[in-house]
Amino acid sequence: MRRNYQKARPKIGDKPFKSNEHIIASEVFLIDETGENIGRVSLQEALDRARESELDLVEVNPKANPPVAKLVNLGQFKYEREKKLHKQKILQKKVETKVVKLTFRISPHDRDVRLGLAEKFLSKNDKVKIEIFLRGRERQHFDRARELMLEFINALKSKPELVIEEDQSLTKAPSGFSIILANKK
Repeated sequence: MRRNYQKARPKIGDKPFKSNEHIIASEVFLIDETGENIGRVSLQEALDRARESELDLVEVNPKANPPVAKLVNLGQFKYEREKKLHKQKILQKKVETKVVKLTFRISPHDRDVRLGLAEKFLSKNDKVKIEIFLRGRERQHFDRARELMLEFINALKSKPELVIEEDQSLTKAPSGFSIILANKK
């Protein structure tokens, strides 16, 4: 059997910087190694300054008119940028949606266990999707299933920080109900 291999896709935000002779603009807005604005200079003059100070000329903002270029050590610049992106990724808050499934004929003990699970998920600041499934003849009793869902939600609402997601009120599906709950921020 033949296998198709795909080329690795570049990471988002991993845009390579144009440096030194790869810069195509004829004029750049130059910033020196101390962060002082030098102003508009020709590309050749900027490259000469970079060679004199034994640094690289790196285009940091190619969309500006003229493009902004900075005199830096390219390896150190890439390292610091990568470190900054890694720190941002760590600080990014990841919210998961956990699912708690109920049935039409759930016992009180099982209901309490699921209630504890939902509270634990909400305490970890995860969203909780509560679903109730109806099978066979249970589908004739949507009103009783709705009551079970509302009882479960009211038991969870003893926590004052609980909120129902916008546009996610009790949703009726062909085989039951579902709702998404989250902690208020």
